[in-house]
Amino acid sequence: MPQSFTLPPLPYADDALAPVISAKTIGFHYGKHHKTYVETLNKLVAGTEFEGQPLEDIIRSTAGKNEQVQIFNNAAQHWNHIFYWQCLRAKGGGKPKGELAHLIEQTYGGYAKFKAELADTAIKQFGSGWAWLVMDKGSLKVIKTGNADNPIARNIRPLLTIDVWEHAYYLDYQNRRNDHVDAVIDKLLNWEFAAENFSNAGVSGGFMPAMAR
Repeated sequence: MPQSFTLPPLPYADDALAPVISAKTIGFHYGKHHKTYVETLNKLVAGTEFEGQPLEDIIRSTAGKNEQVQIFNNAAQHWNHIFYWQCLRAKGGGKPKGELAHLIEQTYGGYAKFKAELADTAIKQFGSGWAWLVMDKGSLKVIKTGNADNPIARNIRPLLTIDVWEHAYYLDYQNRRNDHVDAVIDKLLNWEFAAENFSNAGVSGGFMPAMAR
């Protein structure tokens, strides 16, 4: 029988990101929201042409197709969250290093300007969605996507993301999305993970993070 999708373990304890993201938020976000995407996706693909297919293939095959929007939403949200959990780490944040830092300097004229654009993009995403740092045709860009949409649906390489769905921050910050975004950038972003994605940007194949392998 085709293997079902599973909820991979977090790369840290539920309370590891506190106080920026509390254990209570992780409990709801990972333990309920992400878990539900996985369970729903398995039900939706059972007995269909997508059963047994890699997650990225399902996302690309269903993107933009109204009749398959439920499968796309749950597949993409599963992928987005697998990626997102690795974009965070305890005692993270600060400035990136190495080649990625150099490209940020070249592209944005300094880390401060880059940080301002990333934060502004995340804060101004209307409604639910994501802010991403990506490589697109050799260029470093900050983009946003609404709801479940993500860069791999467009064959763009994601390096890092910030989740701005309300369930990512509302228990800790209520309507203060800006405070959540600033705290994540300053204290939690996993630049080592972003650098690994950047170093693999020229490698052919999928974008699936190791957490889901």
